[in-house]
Amino acid sequence: MSAGLDRAPLRVEDRGGYILATLDRPEKRNAIDQDLIDALHDLCGRLEAAPQTLVLRGEGGTFAAGADIAQLRDRRAADARAGINTRAFMRIAALPMPVIAVVDGYALGGGAELAYAADIRVGTQSLKIGNPETGLGIIAAAGATWRLRELVGEPLAAEILLAGRILDAPEAQAAGLITHLHDDGDAALAAAEKIAGRIAKLDPAATQATKRVLRAPRDAHPQIDLAEQAILFESPEKIRRMTEFLERKQAK
Repeated sequence: MSAGLDRAPLRVEDRGGYILATLDRPEKRNAIDQDLIDALHDLCGRLEAAPQTLVLRGEGGTFAAGADIAQLRDRRAADARAGINTRAFMRIAALPMPVIAVVDGYALGGGAELAYAADIRVGTQSLKIGNPETGLGIIAAAGATWRLRELVGEPLAAEILLAGRILDAPEAQAAGLITHLHDDGDAALAAAEKIAGRIAKLDPAATQATKRVLRAPRDAHPQIDLAEQAILFESPEKIRRMTEFLERKQAK
């Protein structure tokens, strides 16, 4: 049996305050194939039913070097319309709690689009991220054409998508695509775990409401903000947390 065929493509660990999911196809540089997409859907089902923060990483010093080209070559028009990767990444982006991507090494094509679907991205010095799809005769159709413009602005998004520009780590951080940059994957994962730990201390209902508002289209504001705030204003957890805050302040 060849390497990788006897293990699941996605390794999922419950770390208490968050879920750590590791893309585990290092022999293929974590290329995104149908089995991995199916595993991501299974993970989404779990996190939709029992919301937790998700930390996504890749095994072997690579986040995901793209889609599995052997499978992609055989796909036809019906597969494109089915949005195989698109729907999985949309589901990742819509998870109730925050998604943190640890982007180490290559994050290209579909790998980049999976990273774009996260709420927070932590990178390493070896990071290379971008969308070279047009060189393969296709477009970046799993989220890059709308998410990347919102993340880095239209001029840079155009160069990445139309000219195949690949950003290195300093460029990705300067563009705001990566908010933290670390020496290696272990340090980046530790930083992501620290962020997940901070989130775990916050009110889950308020965090989920904030994510819904943050992801809402511009014309939904301010109505969605006020509606979510109205629900939270009636929350016993809001009263408890604010009472504790005032008591701590008075005790000083």
